[in-house]
Amino acid sequence: MDTFEVIGGNTLKGELLPQGAKNEALQIISAVLLTNDTVTISNIPDILDVNKLMELLTGLGVTVEKLAPDTWRFCAGTVDIDHVRSDSFIRDAQRLRGSVMLIGPLLARFGRAALPKPGGDKIGRRRLDTHFHGFQQLKAEFKYDDEKDIYYVQQPPGGLEGAYIHMDEISVTGSANVIMAAVLAKGKTSIYNAACEPYVQQLCRMLVRMGAKIEGIGSNLLHIEGVETLKGTEHRCLPDMIEVGSFIGLAAMTQSDITIKNAGIEHLGIIPATFEKLGIKIERQGDDLHIPAQDRYEISTFIDGSILTIYDAPWPGFTPDLMSIILVVATQACGSVLVHQKMFESRLFFVDKLIDMGAQIILCDPHRATVIGLDRKYPLRGIEMTSPDIRAGQALLIAALSAKGKSTIHNVNQIDRGYQFIDRRLNAIGADIRRV
Repeated sequence: MDTFEVIGGNTLKGELLPQGAKNEALQIISAVLLTNDTVTISNIPDILDVNKLMELLTGLGVTVEKLAPDTWRFCAGTVDIDHVRSDSFIRDAQRLRGSVMLIGPLLARFGRAALPKPGGDKIGRRRLDTHFHGFQQLKAEFKYDDEKDIYYVQQPPGGLEGAYIHMDEISVTGSANVIMAAVLAKGKTSIYNAACEPYVQQLCRMLVRMGAKIEGIGSNLLHIEGVETLKGTEHRCLPDMIEVGSFIGLAAMTQSDITIKNAGIEHLGIIPATFEKLGIKIERQGDDLHIPAQDRYEISTFIDGSILTIYDAPWPGFTPDLMSIILVVATQACGSVLVHQKMFESRLFFVDKLIDMGAQIILCDPHRATVIGLDRKYPLRGIEMTSPDIRAGQALLIAALSAKGKSTIHNVNQIDRGYQFIDRRLNAIGADIRRV
């Protein structure tokens, strides 16, 4: 059942509660390996990527217990570190990009780790050099088996040692991995040019509750004083900012009245303001976002009247995971916008499907697309298409829900990797999505 049949053109109305943050959960769940005490995590999204990561932990010997639909208890008191070299671990880990988050904690606590080249979205080159350069500066020994596509790291005889690390790129997962290794390294580690996304901040705060010594949380310069052991804790994941942005776009495209409950507004950064540049009205009501139904929305321009450009950037800039949503929403706006997706050279390659639906988009190069808004004069039409990755898949679903007629979206397991029961939740407020 990996296909959605979508009947578009319905107006939605109601409340949506965002799931727990996918990207945070992958880091937080990996961090349970840093202690032999119990760690309880709530607001975990029930999505494929997170469930696969928990299966990997179970294979390593971690006790994983479900306490409630979104709450799990973990205990890594007994871990079989040799399992990382097994055929089953290699097979399962290479199917999940998030498996890379296991390297740091395994290296720090158990002295070594191995990981096959991980899978994930096919959105361009996603190198792991930053992770391993960071480990090497902590004195870890690194080896890559290019025949088997497996990475190996291990501690030197004296253990990991703190160091000054200038990250060569602002990598969220790279920063998180190096942080998890550094908290158990000897001495002081300073990480400059670290990612400071809310997900990384959440990880750092959880580690501090576990006994880690971290200063500079929320900035791009972190100071970590290594400790010998960490204790257990409890943690709650933030609402998923990517899902919040997706729901804002959904409301605008389908002319719907939607309230996003418990949106975690203080952690959204410039996400609401960026959608407002497209002319979307957003009302803040406590920690809820209300998007009223709009007949039309008009894209703003720069002060001098030139065409608006929306581009992704490291936090506190606009997240690259919402660029696909921005592009789709712009197709029915009044006005034009240049979408500049800087990070991944293949992330915009789903626009051919939108063009087939009737959108006016000029793909300038792998990173830039100009969208000419149709101002709803020419509604998108339903077509048959395939979801290429998580974020493009959700963008295509939004396009299908706004389109005239029936759309068929194949390979929706890609959407399931990042969005929890999305068909059921949207059907509950008036969508017409059938999983076949």
